[in-house]
Amino acid sequence: MKVLVGLSGGVDSSVVACLLKEQGHEVIGATMSIWDKDKYSNINSLKEGCFSPHEEEDIALAKELCKKLDIEYHVIDCTSIYQKIVLENFKKEYLNGRTPNPCVICNSKIKFDALPLGAISQGIEFDKFATGHYARLSYNENNKRYQLQAGIDNRKDQSYFIYRLTQSQLSKILMPLGGLTKEQTRELAKKYDLSVSNKKDSQDFYTGDVNDILNTAPIKGNIVDKNGKILGTHNGIWNFTIGQRRGLGVSADRPLYVIDLNKEKNEVVLGYVEDGQTTSIKATDINWVSVTNILPNLLIKVKVRSSQAPTLAKFVPIDENNAYIHFTEPQKAIASGQSVVFYDDNDFILGGGFIEKAV
Repeated sequence: MKVLVGLSGGVDSSVVACLLKEQGHEVIGATMSIWDKDKYSNINSLKEGCFSPHEEEDIALAKELCKKLDIEYHVIDCTSIYQKIVLENFKKEYLNGRTPNPCVICNSKIKFDALPLGAISQGIEFDKFATGHYARLSYNENNKRYQLQAGIDNRKDQSYFIYRLTQSQLSKILMPLGGLTKEQTRELAKKYDLSVSNKKDSQDFYTGDVNDILNTAPIKGNIVDKNGKILGTHNGIWNFTIGQRRGLGVSADRPLYVIDLNKEKNEVVLGYVEDGQTTSIKATDINWVSVTNILPNLLIKVKVRSSQAPTLAKFVPIDENNAYIHFTEPQKAIASGQSVVFYDDNDFILGGGFIEKAV
């Protein structure tokens, strides 16, 4: 089988390329280029971010790997579509007092879409597209659907970030690392004598100041408590996130947290930890994965952030693509714009959607 491997210059995707070649597949390496060095020439963020001015170093590492494996290598220019889809959404959401997760958008629209499509447009032929994501993929003969399941390494599971993949996309991909731990992957990297075997993992989408990307003038407003009392001022609600405790510039008898970002009033609202707890949220634009829908009032496991352990909640549909999620225990620091992902008892992703608001 001819497999296109998305190479990031990191240990995970490098091991995937080695594994697939060892299994006898014809492997082709490809890296998506997303950094606009002309537009962001003044930015010098840390290299641990996926969106980084150090992209050329990652490309050089991927090229080195492909030379070592004696396989084809291509750089696919995704700069324009990444700007239009990921960065514009990022900017719009932040300026509206929401907290987007650009990795969710990037995976569904760029890594698993624009990248392989860009390769096809360049005349590159392949049967499957493979990545180094820690998630498991299978096909259910009963309901005729591809299923996503959390990776076996709970600390590295990335299923949360790819819940928006479609059945068409899932039918064309491979994720060989879903059944491995990160330690096992690094051991394989050493076995294959890879120069990136001890390279640090990417930490986030971007490791610099969010204002580097937003590139907008400060908009002064008030920092208030939940009753509207003015506690201080700010230079833009996008500089704050729900649940934030440090850097508020306000003193109090007990620790204060950001509990709301009011775009209409241009206010940052602070409260105590109990004020930021939520028992219900509205989820919108739901993407169904391993199933086509679930029963009303079904008790499911959900994640409202990638790093948390799943929590129990009741699923109450509004219509096919929207629902209320009622938690069995109060949750803290839930931000509009983030994702809520539904799992069953065997860690299969049922579906997921964007968090519209607490209700």
